[in-house]
Amino acid sequence: MRKSRVCRMVLATCLGSLLLVIFYFQSSLNPAAEDRILKTSWHDKLGRSPLQTLYDIDKVELPSLQATHQQRRDLLSRVCNRYTRKRRLLTPDDLRHLVVDDVHGLLYCYVPKVACTNWKRVMMVLTGRGKYQDPLDIPANEAHVSSNLRILSEYSTPEINYRLRNYLKFIFVREPLERLVSAYRNKFTRSYNTAFHKRYGTKIIQRHRQDPSEEAMERGHDVRFEEFVYYLLDPQTQHEEPFNEHWERVHSLCHPCIIHYDVIGKYETLTEDANYILRLIGADAGVKFPSSSKTTRTNDDMTAKFFQNISPFYQRRLFNLYKMDYLLFNYSIPSYLRIR
Repeated sequence: MRKSRVCRMVLATCLGSLLLVIFYFQSSLNPAAEDRILKTSWHDKLGRSPLQTLYDIDKVELPSLQATHQQRRDLLSRVCNRYTRKRRLLTPDDLRHLVVDDVHGLLYCYVPKVACTNWKRVMMVLTGRGKYQDPLDIPANEAHVSSNLRILSEYSTPEINYRLRNYLKFIFVREPLERLVSAYRNKFTRSYNTAFHKRYGTKIIQRHRQDPSEEAMERGHDVRFEEFVYYLLDPQTQHEEPFNEHWERVHSLCHPCIIHYDVIGKYETLTEDANYILRLIGADAGVKFPSSSKTTRTNDDMTAKFFQNISPFYQRRLFNLYKMDYLLFNYSIPSYLRIR
């Protein structure tokens, strides 16, 4: 009996340690301790941090741009208040997409298929202390090496609290179904993505294709878009494991109703929003956000073509799956969907 009680106590302790009690409304640290935790030394000529700069300069210097970003923050807050009934605690897993720049006081929540490779390159330049000068000099695969950037979940709870309250937090979003098609094209139509073909393609074909060939079952190299849609909507998919980050909903990756983002950038205004952030942190003139040179970028017209063979029934279900991202980030129902 005593042994059983001890086991229960140990289990409760272990479970409790997995749930980080992260509040960034208050701090139990004194100012001196906070200064030791906060390793950023960057301030502008007036002694302002990037977060202070955001709310100081815009009213005078960038009225139209500030108005746009204020509208995005306000809409996000209204939708969160309407659809989020209970505020829950953050866990370490919630923080694994938040990249930390302790030099400039930045937190960036990266969303795959929303220019995250280029943003990681920029973050490597910003945090590299001179190691890198030009983001485009960094190979794409190196930008995704986990050891090259620090993630918020790696910090202690007091350090996490401090950064959530005092750093400039930003996120970039994209039209949800366009992002989904971009993920499908990249992961299932490129011959070099054999790891995704094996990991996901074989499973998709096995479950959602009638009379698949032995080659398709073994290689998973020719997943059709409609099969990918069936896989996403299959209850068994999320019952087995969470969505892969490339097609997971933004609100599930970055938790915008729990974490207050100061800048909500959009893929549709990528250059303007990226330059805005670099200006806020006082980045060196040589640090430029890379411009896209892709000529086959997934756009609205291309996305529409992928949905031509998807029935209205599945279009509606897929839209509902990503509906919260549409609401939170003010995207309209695409005109090509036959769900009205």
